[in-house]
Amino acid sequence: MAIVTHSVAQLVSDRLAAYRQSGLLRQLRIADGLVDFCSNDYLGFARSAELKAAIQQADVAQTRARTGATGSRLLAGQTALADVVEQELARFYNTEAALIFNSGYDANLGLLACLPRAGDTLLTDELIHASMIDGARLSYASRQRFRHNDLEDLEYKLRQTHELQGKGQVFVAVESVYSMDGDVAPLRELVELCDRYDAALLVDEAHATGLYGPNGEGLVVALGLQERVFARVHTFGKALGVHGAAIVGPAVLREYLINFARPFIYTTALPPHSLLAIRCAHVYVTTNTDNRTQLYKRLTHFRQRASELLPDALWTNSRSPIRCLIIPGNDQARYVASQAQAVGLDVRAILSPTVPVGQERLRLCIHSFNTTDEIDQLLTVLQTALLGELKI
Repeated sequence: MAIVTHSVAQLVSDRLAAYRQSGLLRQLRIADGLVDFCSNDYLGFARSAELKAAIQQADVAQTRARTGATGSRLLAGQTALADVVEQELARFYNTEAALIFNSGYDANLGLLACLPRAGDTLLTDELIHASMIDGARLSYASRQRFRHNDLEDLEYKLRQTHELQGKGQVFVAVESVYSMDGDVAPLRELVELCDRYDAALLVDEAHATGLYGPNGEGLVVALGLQERVFARVHTFGKALGVHGAAIVGPAVLREYLINFARPFIYTTALPPHSLLAIRCAHVYVTTNTDNRTQLYKRLTHFRQRASELLPDALWTNSRSPIRCLIIPGNDQARYVASQAQAVGLDVRAILSPTVPVGQERLRLCIHSFNTTDEIDQLLTVLQTALLGELKI
């Protein structure tokens, strides 16, 4: 091995060793055979034989389709299928236009990096997803964070920005359902504030897509606010069980993103198979309401049993399928997760620095396919580990 290569490899090894020593080393782990209380497959679509068959039939029908996109949408990757699916998505999400991205991460990165520009101000909730944080870091706009779901703090910063800024545009970025706490944004109040201060609201609907609204259009549509939110990000790899994402909003936004969103411009487009899967998943969520009904029954059962077995103060304030149990300390959170895993339940600990010190937790996801017996077993194991052994 060359001297420089050897020295860099040693540097990387030392950094990993330090991370391992601190107990933070991440590893890939296959969870085959465990009961899923971890994934974002809330409606079970990713394991649906019916949806899989629909996608396969759509694939067969597209006999002339290529296996790959072969290039970016601005070069060889543009197809009539992509245009049609985007038109269907715009209708589904009750808006003028949609633009497909390869993932929710790409969509958030592109949107927040290119829309707020130098001279503008970007105000972000302190608990937005890492993809939104990374996009904000790439923007040349001035950025400030406001306290999570704190309307007074946001208004203070909006007023301050309004008085000092001049001609720049103000953008406010939030999630509708927060991925690490499972709580929801006060969207009605947010749009009122944004209207009052001429700010544009950007909403990541990743964990609301498929779950809220008449047909799963998300929380913005469920509240009838789609005309007052400038841009929404909908991710298809969670409740819809496929892959990809779309940014939806006015037609002028779509044209702007085609010209300025680097993750769209400089990446190979999704292949036809993925576009067909997106189309089929949106048809399936419209026609199959049983999974959503079942999910909310399971959530009701979970809430009732959790209240009986564990103190309410240990849980985050969540009304979504994401239920977070706060267990301060990385070692303690890991231990409780291991107790669940030992009896065949796929439960994962979320550790600091991913969450703040003292806010370590188990992030539990409830699904339509979880049985009441599985939920009871999970909560009993957690009760034993927390109240019996750790005495929290």
